[in-house]
Amino acid sequence: MKKVIKVLVFALALIVVAIIGLLAFIKIALPNVGKPELISIERTPERIARGKYLANCVTVCIDCHSTRDWNQFSGPIIEGTEGKGGEVFDQKFGFPGSFHARNITPASLYNWTDGEMLRAIASGVDKNGLALFPVMPHPNYGKLDREDLYSIIAYIRSLKPIEHLVPASVPDFPMNFILNTIPKKATYSKMPDTSNVLAYGKYIFTAAACNECHTKKEKGAPVAGMDLAGGFEFAIKSGGIVRSANITPDVETGIGKLTESDFLQKFKHYNDSSYLNPTIKKNTINTVMPWMMYRNMKEQDLKALFTYIKTFKPVNNRVVKYTPGE
Repeated sequence: MKKVIKVLVFALALIVVAIIGLLAFIKIALPNVGKPELISIERTPERIARGKYLANCVTVCIDCHSTRDWNQFSGPIIEGTEGKGGEVFDQKFGFPGSFHARNITPASLYNWTDGEMLRAIASGVDKNGLALFPVMPHPNYGKLDREDLYSIIAYIRSLKPIEHLVPASVPDFPMNFILNTIPKKATYSKMPDTSNVLAYGKYIFTAAACNECHTKKEKGAPVAGMDLAGGFEFAIKSGGIVRSANITPDVETGIGKLTESDFLQKFKHYNDSSYLNPTIKKNTINTVMPWMMYRNMKEQDLKALFTYIKTFKPVNNRVVKYTPGE
């Protein structure tokens, strides 16, 4: 009996040592996506213009990295705060920790190289080698055309410097270990020709990371079989919970009945000269969807996006859009 106990204690000790060794490896050796590239990105007017379009209308980097006015519908960006950072994504939204959008103006990134910026955006590793939680969807961005990422970097470099100190992000346990396993080396692609509508739509979908908000998550991981079926919950400043829409082609609960024209109108409605952005009162529905940014997406891009989304599996999932606060 004593011999059995000794064997069990020894086996348990080996397991504990193995776990400690694995955790030490994860913390010390990972993430491992390679060193930042030695690149110098030329800031041409064309590249800055392309980057401005992407960062404000497609990837909407400026959305999370600025201050939004939640007293208005859709929380439009407050002019003059572009890139200052500070928006919080924490446990209230189902995230496994408290993650803060960083200041990405030149006041904060002045000592970052272009290669370090590229690695952060495309692989999720910052200047100091620390893993970034994919609330910034770097797994998506690492699949984009290198030239588009260069353009975004050129545009970010052109932003007005804003001195604003943002708190460090703090992942919960065990995400503080898991986080180091998420960053991966980028697998860049070439932007498809716009004539290939389906492939181009997939590219725009990847850049816009529609799946991030329109797929419900549990502890930061997408719920299997619920791609684009909505239900991701957001606690909003006016009070209550708002949920992302089901944008699968399901006829009853998704966008299955929408025509391409209907889809376009959902975005371009906010560009109409007669549209007045309403003030949001307490315990009134609002949305985190940055319509005021997406409304400026090119029609060609929206049409391609619609074509690609329609290829997804329909999921019957009726979403309760809003639950008022107490």
